Amino acid sequence: MTTMPDLHANSNSACCDAPEALQHTDTLRPSGSLRRASLHTLGCRLNQSETAILTDKLREDGYGIVPFGAPADLCIINTCTVTREADAKSRKMVRQFLRKNPSAYVAVIGCYAQMGAKTLAAIEGVDLIIGSQEKMNVLDYVKSGKNEHPLIVRDSILRDDFTLVFPDHSSAINHRPNLKIQDGCDFMCSFCVIPFARGRARSREMQNLREEAANLVAKGAKELVLTGVNVGCYAWQGKDIVDVVDTLQELDGLARIRISSIEPTTIPKELLTRMADPAHKLAPYLHIPLQSGADNTLEAMRRRYSRQDFLNFIHHVHDAVPGVGIGTDIMVGFPGESEADFEESYQLLQESPLFYAHVFKYSERDGTASARRSDPVPPAQINERSARLLRCSAMKTRMFQEHHLGKRMSVLFERAQDGYWGGYTDNYLRVLTTSNEDLENQIRSVRLTRLQGDLLYGELA
Repeated sequence: MTTMPDLHANSNSACCDAPEALQHTDTLRPSGSLRRASLHTLGCRLNQSETAILTDKLREDGYGIVPFGAPADLCIINTCTVTREADAKSRKMVRQFLRKNPSAYVAVIGCYAQMGAKTLAAIEGVDLIIGSQEKMNVLDYVKSGKNEHPLIVRDSILRDDFTLVFPDHSSAINHRPNLKIQDGCDFMCSFCVIPFARGRARSREMQNLREEAANLVAKGAKELVLTGVNVGCYAWQGKDIVDVVDTLQELDGLARIRISSIEPTTIPKELLTRMADPAHKLAPYLHIPLQSGADNTLEAMRRRYSRQDFLNFIHHVHDAVPGVGIGTDIMVGFPGESEADFEESYQLLQESPLFYAHVFKYSERDGTASARRSDPVPPAQINERSARLLRCSAMKTRMFQEHHLGKRMSVLFERAQDGYWGGYTDNYLRVLTTSNEDLENQIRSVRLTRLQGDLLYGELA
């Protein structure tokens, strides 16, 4: 399983590769006569991409979208279950909304709805609980009035390839949307619950994903982020991840294609060839989960590579793709992880071309193989190891930033905050600049001039 930042967040798997929560709000508040809906997303970019489609469906169905927690007639909470903390946050968001909106219709969907329906059903005020198979059809189950007891829909998750019904976007897009191309995973890592929460690997039909991509680009999207649980395993009628990239390359108006997160054993050399081509839209960036730098831990995790395999590959990527940014995930406190095992992870991060690591603590998940182990790492050691890795990651990020000082790079700006426009380079450096121009959703050449704390600043070229 894999993760991606927003790409920067902590997680166990591909399903938590983004900011932990995303709210959806219309620019214009709905009138009093318009039905009001509020949405909240926990977890990964895959969840975000699905909630974005549901948001558009609600607008198409006559709802006005209001901020989470504001007065609303309907609330949909898309949940995460990758860790115990994610479960707790999902329950917290449900209760938080209900405290302010006790009469609203509340639908809880997604991974935690699939795995923890009984616990969610005990929360007074919840009307609907829908697992992974039917969650995109949530509006078919929503009623005008509250239910006396929650309706629970937890159908078996099909293994068939799929299409998504996406409404035509009625307003301009001024951000980097996620494009779901795949779901589920067959890898069955010993610590990961996501194959149970999202099912086995399946892929989206090529024409269907291309049509949504074209729709997003027509409405202004400059960059698309390919997302899924295990995107490198995309397989549809003989087509693979390279074919997805090549299909999107043909879209006029699209400037960048970014892969959210991808397992190291699923990256074909053709992707690197495209990244290395300055004329190609595929961004020179990879987020490749490591999880551990110790071979015995990797084996216990049921990962599909050795420490040396991983090192050899990321050095190859670094040499093959000029200026590439490479990030990773590292878990601390997996059962049985010794101090020597941890040091191997630390040294790999310190000495490799990686420029950041998402560091997260092992979280026991019921039903996984690792939950049956009887050799836990003491919490104090887990905390100390996590802190050390985070400091090392910050050092590696600063070194990568310093390496780019004085260079001119293209930055896709997103929004202004505190007097600065912020955006990302193609290799995923966040850059701040000042300008009297409206830079939202524009790609501009920027000369990187200084580092202040952990922030990188530049001047429009």
